[in-house]
Amino acid sequence: MTDASPVLGLLLDVDGPIASPITRSIQVPSIARDLVELANGGVPIAFNTGRSDAFIRAEVLPQLIAGGLSGDARVWAICEKGAVVARITPAGFGEIDVDGSLALPPEYGEAIRDLVSTSYDDLVFFDETKRAMVSVEQRMDVSAEEFAARREAFDSDAAAQLTAHGLGYEWGDDTVLDASGATPFRIDPTIISTDIESVRLGKDLGASKFLALLEADGAGMPQSWRTLGDSRTDYAMADWLHGEGHDVVHVDVRPADGVPETPYPVRHHSTLIHDDAGALYLAAWVRMLRGEATDDQAVR
Repeated sequence: MTDASPVLGLLLDVDGPIASPITRSIQVPSIARDLVELANGGVPIAFNTGRSDAFIRAEVLPQLIAGGLSGDARVWAICEKGAVVARITPAGFGEIDVDGSLALPPEYGEAIRDLVSTSYDDLVFFDETKRAMVSVEQRMDVSAEEFAARREAFDSDAAAQLTAHGLGYEWGDDTVLDASGATPFRIDPTIISTDIESVRLGKDLGASKFLALLEADGAGMPQSWRTLGDSRTDYAMADWLHGEGHDVVHVDVRPADGVPETPYPVRHHSTLIHDDAGALYLAAWVRMLRGEATDDQAVR
């Protein structure tokens, strides 16, 4: 690796484009191999995810190490939508930095743990690995249809617990103020989970933290960026980068949610979704790194 600016930088959501939303693990063999080649070739990579650092350590890190991740690679896990940051090395995780100002009160987490155990343990499990967010996740033995049908009932109960604890929040079209007139938290449902989190968290926060890490690292800033996600909230990565004047293209691996109008290019495959599409784009970026293509032309 050199100090020259890398041709590319990657900000990657994990659930969907990297890990299968069905098995919740990396299933496509080429994904880890291509991630390692990109990282070892000088491309800085951040897994910008709502997942916990424990999930990345269990499901992503071993495959990168097994694939031969270099000690020079610049790879970070930016977890819980920006609340938790750690560098990924061949030796494992570096020091884990947790922004405690973004965490929910512990007693609220206890209330949601109790809510799951008494009313929803046949639908979801409480994610014990989160450090700042409070999350529940669809059980593996529950169908997507059943989860979708009952998620709103859980979200309503989670909102009631926020009110009971005097916490302001946003949920869909609802806004509830706390005693100070603020709404510091939000309820964010996904296709396999519900996250209750600070309104300051988001994929844009993760993007800003990643660039700060790269600047502190002292190596060159990428000439161009690719962001990869499977939900509308993932567009915030590209929104932030574009707003800061960076050249960026976003890839949406689940465009069925709708592709918004953006001031930057958005790409998606005509038939492939989730990690199958993610694998295709990673392979295209490997070809860019090798100089075999000037852009991800094969998957426009």
